[in-house]
Amino acid sequence: MPLFAYACRDCNAEFEALVRASDVPSCPSCGSQNLQQQIARVSGDIKHKALAQAGRRAAAREGHVSNFSAKEAPIKKG
Repeated sequence: MPLFAYACRDCNAEFEALVRASDVPSCPSCGSQNLQQQIARVSGDIKHKALAQAGRRAAAREGHVSNFSAKEAPIKKG
């Protein structure tokens, strides 16, 4: 199943979803199917470990943890 990026035209939420060709995705925020498929952002190879770590910290602050392995993912305590 490919991973697609979407923007909801009704509530402006942006999200990614694994979608089969036969599935119709819906917005996780409002449930609308009025979506626009987005062009996925591509990340190049990062040669310097410090830059990779800084990028991961920034992603974690923004709530984007899908690029982390289970070992690297920040643990949210709540």
